[in-house]
Amino acid sequence: MFDAFERAVAFRYLRARKGERFVSVIAIFSLVGIALGVATLIIVMSVMGGFRQELLGRILGLNGHLGVYGAERNITDYEAMAGRIRAVPGVVSATPIVEGQVLLTSEQGGASGGLARGVRAADLRARGLVAQNIVAGSLDRFEGDDAILIGTRLAQKLRITVGDRITLVSPQGRTTVFGTVPRVRAYTVVALFQVGMHEYDSSFVFLPMPAAQTFFQTGDTATQVEVFVQDPTEVRAVTRAIRAALGATPVRILDWQDANSSFFAAVQVERNVMFLILTLIILVAAFNIVSSLIMLVKDKGRDIAILRTVGATRGAILRIFLLCGASVGVAGTLIGFVIGIAFCANIESIRQAIQALSGTELFSPEVYFLSRLPAVVDPWEVARVVGMGLGLSLLATIYPSWRAARTDPVEALRNE
Repeated sequence: MFDAFERAVAFRYLRARKGERFVSVIAIFSLVGIALGVATLIIVMSVMGGFRQELLGRILGLNGHLGVYGAERNITDYEAMAGRIRAVPGVVSATPIVEGQVLLTSEQGGASGGLARGVRAADLRARGLVAQNIVAGSLDRFEGDDAILIGTRLAQKLRITVGDRITLVSPQGRTTVFGTVPRVRAYTVVALFQVGMHEYDSSFVFLPMPAAQTFFQTGDTATQVEVFVQDPTEVRAVTRAIRAALGATPVRILDWQDANSSFFAAVQVERNVMFLILTLIILVAAFNIVSSLIMLVKDKGRDIAILRTVGATRGAILRIFLLCGASVGVAGTLIGFVIGIAFCANIESIRQAIQALSGTELFSPEVYFLSRLPAVVDPWEVARVVGMGLGLSLLATIYPSWRAARTDPVEALRNE
């Protein structure tokens, strides 16, 4: 597309000489602007994509992809129901659980609200997100009516550790002649888990299922059957299959998309808005290319006239200035691409270094729900950002290059 003569002239114009440095400085600012815009867009999109993926993975890893509840009361034949659900194609597991809100207190004086879940030991070991993140104690002691498993942040809040006692208070008390008396029971902490999501590490506790049934006085029933499926994006199809498998059994099914729809919709809207806002950085840098090329065309009016006089065609002049502007845009886009990818690959180390230097917490788990800053690079999204940077850079060169090609050599030499 560009011959040796056009490349030689274009790169000569890009090198600043004495008296022409102002145009070159504008070109450098354009390059830096495009590089920063592309890098920032890649970093922000990767962080928000990682944020969504981490939250989705941890929410679904602990809560399941859908829950099957009794239509009006707890599920009495939960074993038979779980067996029928497991036989549905696409279902990975179906786990009966007993669940209820509790107040947690300790002898050390701490108190916190939480969610208590009763689950069988075998089912808890099969749940990798919890079983593979035990940081103290062991699941081998998770049995009987005196064992409890809690999160690390809850343990810090209550100032307890493995072996200490924790008291559960249920808001659904028992009725006596003196009124409603809350149910209170103390348990021994047998293990601590840390899944990396603040809400779960600070509020979830697990009890053996018989102990939970006794505490919540549910009898031999389950509050829900928690279901994991092979493909969470196809959960609606699995839901229809489960309803067909259960037949006339009155149930209520709530999947993760319904339970968290507003949250993930807000994340997606924020992601789209950030993409539009940060695109303006690249757009401003592209306007800088336009201004620098227009100034270059005005500055090189005599040179253009001489080139036209010695035989250069309008197409050659057009391609020379296209190459000048495109070089700035392509170089800035590639530099931004490298910076963005490198930043995403080391984002947690960079965060830790900045926190150590500034002495402030940049990513509070209480606010952002995660204990680390995630970044997942989506190749398709990176390709879109790079393509947009290149496209805007090339579009910015068209008008100044056309102006240069339309220069009348006679008028240019006369004005000189």
